[in-house]
Amino acid sequence: MMKKKFYLVLGFVGLALGFVGAIVPLLPAFPFLVMAAFGFSRGSEKLHTWFLNTKLYKDNLESFLQGRGMTRAAKLRVILTVTVVMGLGIFFMRRIPWGQALLALIWVGHVVGFVWGVKTVGE
Repeated sequence: MMKKKFYLVLGFVGLALGFVGAIVPLLPAFPFLVMAAFGFSRGSEKLHTWFLNTKLYKDNLESFLQGRGMTRAAKLRVILTVTVVMGLGIFFMRRIPWGQALLALIWVGHVVGFVWGVKTVGE
């Protein structure tokens, strides 16, 4: 019983942050919506079914989680968010060159992973 409550809380927190991330450009919605799907799938079949039928899920996760890929717009949002966040990190680490290099390497990995590793599907 305690486990189900934990997963429900995880689902609702993911849903709330994913909703905010869908509106606020710097906060990515994708990982939080995955968290919501995970939490609801283990916490409540009813909430999981409801979540899978929301526009938020269908627009941001459905095609990716079904193995089809992501739309060009979704990929662009993720890459743009990662670029801005990593750019801020690199800026604030200007006195730590090895930290900047590490963030730059992680950024390149993200961009390469999304551009060539995630299939692009039609809108």
